[in-house]
Amino acid sequence: MKAETLVLASASPRRADYLRMLGIPFEVDPADVDESWIDGESPEAHVDRLARAKAFSVGSRHPSRAVLGGDTVVVLDGVILGKPRDAEDAVGMLLQLQGRDHVVVSGLALLAETGDMLSGISKTRVRLRDFERADAEAYVATGEPLDKAGAYGIQGKGATLVDAIEGDYYTVVGLPIPLMLDLLRRSGRPYDFGRAV
Repeated sequence: MKAETLVLASASPRRADYLRMLGIPFEVDPADVDESWIDGESPEAHVDRLARAKAFSVGSRHPSRAVLGGDTVVVLDGVILGKPRDAEDAVGMLLQLQGRDHVVVSGLALLAETGDMLSGISKTRVRLRDFERADAEAYVATGEPLDKAGAYGIQGKGATLVDAIEGDYYTVVGLPIPLMLDLLRRSGRPYDFGRAV
């Protein structure tokens, strides 16, 4: 790949899909970092720290390349809901979220070719509709929510569980586009509809 091609430090197919949609050339090299929550850490600090750690970790394998890392969590009553451990955990998360507002917090970090690290966070409020345990179990049985923070994917079948959204849709899927474009611009890689990044 060319040196100017962005490196995506994530195995998320959603992030890759949206980079493709925007016409941004990239290659994937997933980060492997400990995603444990540090005691007392706010959700905002958590996603910022992990996005930076992922970009830095992968950046060490790609010197002088721009590397994009990201992390997303769901926050309900101040408690972080990450990816479910298993199907039963996913059902439990969905039942906690149903009929209530929660906040999705996404962090992005861009390790620029110069070695500068730029980062930021984006938050969106989401409300899931009321539904029965059988609905949650049927959705979990599709396998879709097992690798997603909060155990639902708004861009897939999980859209049927969503009642309302207030804020940036792309924050919920883990790639807040306005934030990413700001980071690219600040790093000297302004977006030009896929032609100049």
